[in-house]
Amino acid sequence: MANIKRKKGIIGILTGGGDVPGLNPAIRAVTIRAIREGYQVIGIRRGWAGLVDIIRDKKADNHNNYEFLTEEIVNKMGRTGGTFLHTSRTRPSRVPDINVPPHLKDKYHKDVNDLTPEVIKNLDFLGIDYLIPIGGDDTLSFGVKLYQEGIKVVAIPKTMDNDVPGTDYCIGFSTCVTRTIMLTNSLRTSAGSHERFLVIEVFGRYAGFTAMLPTMAGAANRCVIPEHKFNMNLLTELLVQDRFKNPSRYSILLISEGAMFEGGEMVFEHSEKDAYGHAKLGGISDLVSAELKELSPKYSNGQRINVIKQKLGYLVRCGDPDAIDSIVPMAYGNLALDLILKGIHGRLVVLKDGRYDNTPLDVVTSTKKLVNVEEDYNTQRLRPHYRSFQMKPLFIMTSE
Repeated sequence: MANIKRKKGIIGILTGGGDVPGLNPAIRAVTIRAIREGYQVIGIRRGWAGLVDIIRDKKADNHNNYEFLTEEIVNKMGRTGGTFLHTSRTRPSRVPDINVPPHLKDKYHKDVNDLTPEVIKNLDFLGIDYLIPIGGDDTLSFGVKLYQEGIKVVAIPKTMDNDVPGTDYCIGFSTCVTRTIMLTNSLRTSAGSHERFLVIEVFGRYAGFTAMLPTMAGAANRCVIPEHKFNMNLLTELLVQDRFKNPSRYSILLISEGAMFEGGEMVFEHSEKDAYGHAKLGGISDLVSAELKELSPKYSNGQRINVIKQKLGYLVRCGDPDAIDSIVPMAYGNLALDLILKGIHGRLVVLKDGRYDNTPLDVVTSTKKLVNVEEDYNTQRLRPHYRSFQMKPLFIMTSE
């Protein structure tokens, strides 16, 4: 057992998957409230990797795997972006042989290894009574597995794609949308100066929310999303029409990284996959840009229209959180503590219909959260559409 002096109990917290603004405010909220309620807080470093790599010996150097959190530490980091606990895409139930820690290689030597038993033993070694993972559906899916194994888990949803089921809002989404609008509006001056198409690729593997909301807000003329395979001729014709109607002679397309041509599949940078089976997406904007140049004369009296293309990538997930991604993480952290103080676990804290709440954790693995194409996306105009905003949630198309 680690040399930890117990108070009311010990809470572990970790961040997994991609970084987003709002993680540090969530860690801060959990830590400050927990300490004031009489708990100790342990920050697990590098997501699930920290719980895989721990050496269960009180004399071992585990500083790279966890740290004790104080108000001083989290107050210093709470206003900043990223995660000071660091993150990884480790999946403890499927660890490649090359990533098995040296002290476990004699025991685990398959090509792919399930280290869940070691994670559970390491949680016991640390004396953790409750675990709060902050992440997207991949990170939280392992949280579901731990809960099914008897670990007391209360989860917080995070992903700039806003695609964790069960909640209208995931930490990071507002900053992503805000930055996408801002950067698109900056890039339009170049598109106008050169009278070109502007093609902007945004994150979104399976869900198109990060392309839909900025387009609905007026940042782009059209958007293509993973939920609907698009026709390239239709897209070209629409963008040519948009450009012709614009006095500055340009038009803008937002394209999700997971978008697909009719009859095509997702475009990947390479075949290597992460621990959750995802290959790195990238390149759909390059293909679309080339096709737009090639097809544009067909719809513009024989004139070829050039393209400015830009992948926003990490520009929308780096830096400080906006107001919503400072406030919601604070609320989510306190919601998690409310549950723990009541002895409740196996829950995901959520925002639903404008109100904070919680829902069973297994919603993360039991369903998918995608754009409702029939309700929210016009497949003939390749853009969002709506009949009424009355009684819609804050971000319009975020409910199942």
